[in-house]
Amino acid sequence: MRALTYFIATSLDGRVAAPDGSTDDFPLDAAYLGELAEDWGDAFPTAFHAATGTEPPGTRFDAVVMGRATFEPALAAGVADPYAHLDTHVLSATLDPAALPAVRVVPGDAVAHVRALKAAPGGGIWLCGGGRLAAALVDEIDRLVVKLNPVTLGAGRPLLDGALAPRRWRLMSTRTYDVGVVLLEYEPEGR
Repeated sequence: MRALTYFIATSLDGRVAAPDGSTDDFPLDAAYLGELAEDWGDAFPTAFHAATGTEPPGTRFDAVVMGRATFEPALAAGVADPYAHLDTHVLSATLDPAALPAVRVVPGDAVAHVRALKAAPGGGIWLCGGGRLAAALVDEIDRLVVKLNPVTLGAGRPLLDGALAPRRWRLMSTRTYDVGVVLLEYEPEGR
């Protein structure tokens, strides 16, 4: 069975983006990006790899799942598939699959689709976002990897956006970066 990993950046107050959708307040520098790319390069856009002359490592993920709001910035920039090195699934009832042949647009049941994807042959699946989709798929998440940024946003898009029952997560590992980001890896308790 393939694993679904929700790999996401968040603020100290649990926001994955500001109210306008931006992540400009999250600290970035070349050293941090380089270190993160070594371990999590599959989750970097294809354009990042082209610009830096690197190749996606292919060690973590071979598929990505995202909602329309997460996919929207790529559409606005004219990018047909921001993660062309991965099998891209956009869960949206409003996008026209025929108009986006570079990605797989899934208009139906997100949970059923992800369960089928997890049961199919392949490598890891990255849940790229967003918070509403992550809340809908929370029972399918096998690993939660949070890049905890040293900033509070006060408002914006939450890590998990929806009514959820309480659940416990077991801390598997931590890593601290000089820029102040702490990477926290969790898996659901009881698995």
